[in-house]
Amino acid sequence: MTLTDKPADEDFLREADAFRRELLAHCYRMLGSVHDAEDLVQETYLRAWRAHEKFEGRSSLRTWLYRIATRVCLTALETRGKRPLPSGLGAESSDPEDVLEERAEVPWLEPVPDAMVGADPAAVVTSRESIRLALIAALQHLPPRQRAVLVLRDVLQWRAAEVAKVIGTTTTAVNSILQRARAQLDEATPTEDSVVEPAEADQRALLDRYVTAFEKKDISAIVELFTKDAVWEMPPFPGWYSGAEAIARLVDLQCPAKCPGDMRLLPTWANGQPAFGVYLLDGDTHRPFQLHVLTLTSSGISHVVSFFDTRLFAKFGLPETWEAAR
Repeated sequence: MTLTDKPADEDFLREADAFRRELLAHCYRMLGSVHDAEDLVQETYLRAWRAHEKFEGRSSLRTWLYRIATRVCLTALETRGKRPLPSGLGAESSDPEDVLEERAEVPWLEPVPDAMVGADPAAVVTSRESIRLALIAALQHLPPRQRAVLVLRDVLQWRAAEVAKVIGTTTTAVNSILQRARAQLDEATPTEDSVVEPAEADQRALLDRYVTAFEKKDISAIVELFTKDAVWEMPPFPGWYSGAEAIARLVDLQCPAKCPGDMRLLPTWANGQPAFGVYLLDGDTHRPFQLHVLTLTSSGISHVVSFFDTRLFAKFGLPETWEAAR
């Protein structure tokens, strides 16, 4: 993007940049990838810059940018498949004793750092619920136009007529698309009543126990962390594991950490949920190993997605080694 000396150009750049984080959240909901979302936000701003002199102000600048971003996302989705989690592939839960077989060719869902999508309080608030991992995973199973309509209507609270202009259809068609999208999403995501997070003090205590159990590789303590029907999954491996006992056995048998202290955990936040950068001892140094994103309930931990893509550590501002964090 080329800057000029025109005051009007500088004003446009300054005003438009205020929406960058919420546009990133929007593109992330559509694509399920923080890396793709960053690229598409950049494309959005490039298109907006080229066309900003034609912007007549009939809508707000924010609405105009969202229109561009949505169309950019829909174009990108014409050549990209959905980004699933292992539990969304349709297979039965796996045996923790099975050999792990990586499927690097699958474009897996990625988490997003809270710090990258935190909305400006002066603009729309990006609620935690609108970026939770379960919702993003469910959105990836919707056709692109359904995905766009649902996000614009239910997350951003746009009117049906506004959405119709963006995707090039009628208000009646938008309402029909929204009805189908909601029905499919209801089948794929838990209800609010089924996910009750613990109180803040209980949450801190549960997360402290999580760190201690994994750093000590205390299998019995790991069992006690999880609900009976908890799910563990870890892209790029297509298997997923159901139940506290199965999860603990998976960690016991498959995790390369052998001794207490081989793993170290650093806290962070992803998708409005507590997360940890996990470091594994390599020689004399703990290096990036996995990123855990947790779903907490009043009964314990109900879901962990363990991402093996260590490129994510830089996105989350996590240090290159655990020793550096100390």
